[in-house]
Amino acid sequence: MYGQRPKTKADAREAIESAMRTIATEQAGLAALAAALDDGLSEPFAKAIGILSQISGRVIVTGVGKSGHIGSKLAATLASTGTPAFFVHPAEANHGDLGMIAADDAIVAMSWSGESAELKGIVAYSRRFKIPLIAMTSGESSTLAIAADVVLCLPRAPEACPHGLAPTTSTLLQLAVGDALAIALLEARGFTPDHFRTFHPGGQLGANLTQVREIMHAGDELPAVPLGTLMPEAIRELARKRFGCVCVTRPDGRIAGIFTDGDLARSLHLNLADTPIDDLMTRTPKTIGPRLLAAEAMALLNEHNISALVVEEDGFPLGVVHFHDLLKLGAA
Repeated sequence: MYGQRPKTKADAREAIESAMRTIATEQAGLAALAAALDDGLSEPFAKAIGILSQISGRVIVTGVGKSGHIGSKLAATLASTGTPAFFVHPAEANHGDLGMIAADDAIVAMSWSGESAELKGIVAYSRRFKIPLIAMTSGESSTLAIAADVVLCLPRAPEACPHGLAPTTSTLLQLAVGDALAIALLEARGFTPDHFRTFHPGGQLGANLTQVREIMHAGDELPAVPLGTLMPEAIRELARKRFGCVCVTRPDGRIAGIFTDGDLARSLHLNLADTPIDDLMTRTPKTIGPRLLAAEAMALLNEHNISALVVEEDGFPLGVVHFHDLLKLGAA
């Protein structure tokens, strides 16, 4: 009966086989798209990037049905990666939202067939006011393609739907080309992680994009002793600062090594009263630059199974960043 969930092992196998067929079909579609980008689609794609990177206004993305859903995602991706953009539904455009589109904008219209009747109004508006129109369609000779300044003609790959009806492979190809546009524009604009953080200040993404210098403990908070310091004083510094490590510095202020609470635990069998820290420190400490990201600091800590990193620049210690700082920030 339609709508029943798989109940037997045979039904489960059939479901997995169906999933594998879907993935294989969509993979073949992506392979066809890659081949197209290496051939006839390369020139219009480059033209589209040229148009979108040179406008002084915004990228207006439009589409209806499943193409509209993909278009909405494309507009959000563009906006979050430094290209001002928003989605205009073609039906709403026909009822007043055309006024949201300015002469210095560009339009990306998405329609798999290229014959979506709902797009007629926005297409006509673009032609009337000479607003650049980029079509994303598989209909090479469609009404939309004929009207457009640039046509991103997608390969007519089979849908994963066994009836060839539900948009599956087609929407995946639209999604992939949309992502390709967004990333190419990101790279053309020289969009950096710091820019990215401006548009993503919240959540784990914002945390991961925080620079180490923003969360490090510096100045009097930095646990540090000079070379030659006897272990009792080094241990007191270790206990006072409570970061699990002490940075050891040379006479010129550069880093000579690091001593950790792990090193202390391994040295308890020794007579530490007259032992200089030079004898027990690690001479090649793991360090990180101040402008690197919290995500990179977390990766280093996990890779080397340590709890803190000395933040340094040109060999001079600037601060220390601890695992707990990153956890509190949300960079995990």
